[in-house]
Amino acid sequence: MDDRASLLQALDQTRNRTLALIESLGNDRLQVPYHPGVNPPLWEAGHCAFFYETFVRKPLDGKESYDPSMDEIWDSFHLDHEDRWNPELFPAKADTLHYFDTIYRAMRERIQEAPLTDQAHYLTKYAIFHQNMHVESMIWCRQTEGYPPPPSARTTPDDIPAADPDVHGDAVIPAGRYRIGMPGQSPDYARQDFAFDNEKPGFAAEVPGFSISRTLVSNGDFQAFVEDGGYERREFWSQGGRKWLDTEMDLAFGTAESPRYGKPAHPYYWRRGVEGWEERHFDRWRPLRADFPVKHVSYWEAEAYCRWAGRRLPTEIEWEVAALGNRPDAPFRRFPSGNEMEPSRVDMNGTGLASQPVTALPEGESPFGCRQMVGTLWEWTSDQFLPYDGFAVDVYPFMSTLQFGNHKTTRGGSCATSSILIRGTYRQAYLPQRHDVFVGFRTCAIDSPENA
Repeated sequence: MDDRASLLQALDQTRNRTLALIESLGNDRLQVPYHPGVNPPLWEAGHCAFFYETFVRKPLDGKESYDPSMDEIWDSFHLDHEDRWNPELFPAKADTLHYFDTIYRAMRERIQEAPLTDQAHYLTKYAIFHQNMHVESMIWCRQTEGYPPPPSARTTPDDIPAADPDVHGDAVIPAGRYRIGMPGQSPDYARQDFAFDNEKPGFAAEVPGFSISRTLVSNGDFQAFVEDGGYERREFWSQGGRKWLDTEMDLAFGTAESPRYGKPAHPYYWRRGVEGWEERHFDRWRPLRADFPVKHVSYWEAEAYCRWAGRRLPTEIEWEVAALGNRPDAPFRRFPSGNEMEPSRVDMNGTGLASQPVTALPEGESPFGCRQMVGTLWEWTSDQFLPYDGFAVDVYPFMSTLQFGNHKTTRGGSCATSSILIRGTYRQAYLPQRHDVFVGFRTCAIDSPENA
């Protein structure tokens, strides 16, 4: 995204994906049932248009709002989350989409005709990337509500990448000095090195040697924990995990014939079917594939599994080193497989939807042999989400600051993440109880290679 043509392509692609996610639901499903982890799709569209107005058109061109009386309902910091479901506050679907399309056309005209200064380039990228974050949330909304997969999804088993039976065990990462994060401080208008504020400023860190699993934890791995009484054996759960076990009372699926409410006993979208374990994948139940990655698990579940397995979660610095292996004196690598995003090497953009073996996609392997470190699933790390030393607030002051301290850091992006948004330094924050997003994990050996 370094010139007008690429910005236009990204804007058009993002608009089309947003509209496809809305139109493919039908009017009867647009007013989704309330859930604290999702938004009504039409509100998401209006909010994205408002963001273009607020962070691009107003500061760069001095443009007035399309409808000043509606600004507060599209602003996520003026409108309480539950009020986004109040139909009395919002325009009809046709009016909302007209607003969305009007701002899209204005943005397209601005990219084509207005001066593309470094600041304009940066702010336009920022707003497009912001909309792609909402594309992802619109996809996990479908999973949360049991709606059909997005129209971008693969539909035939023939499209599932093949497993690689030779990928086992850990990658051994040598001790050394590694480069973490992206260079520069905010605002950084560098066209090649776009990054959000929480990725900056980059720094070098001395990292002890460690061993990390080459693959994500699979359904089969996690099933062994479940069937060994992992949810009942409180010795595997931290204080926070035990509190989550005692207070989490969402729908826990019992059998295919008799779903029940109760405390967690397995991942949220699992149940015991007539012929074995099943998982709900959007609007249908399917047999649990042992070789697919376990997903929709909270931080507490990942932590407890690690204790049961005699393993641990990686720190976020360890995760980034295993994914990129950047050294201070070597060329900077943005992705595990190189310096350019190759969508064919990752499960992103709402296509594979984490429905492939954990050993698949060898072409996206990291320098140390770790697979699917970008795409497939966000990966829990052991770290709280905190700023790097020298952090400076970016153009959007709430991008990171509201999450610092009480959220856990996840890395890598997911199958629902847009490939134009991500890079190996990208940091995301989720509350440790979240399991509605597409999130999983990989593990590290407790002993370092030198001590093993």
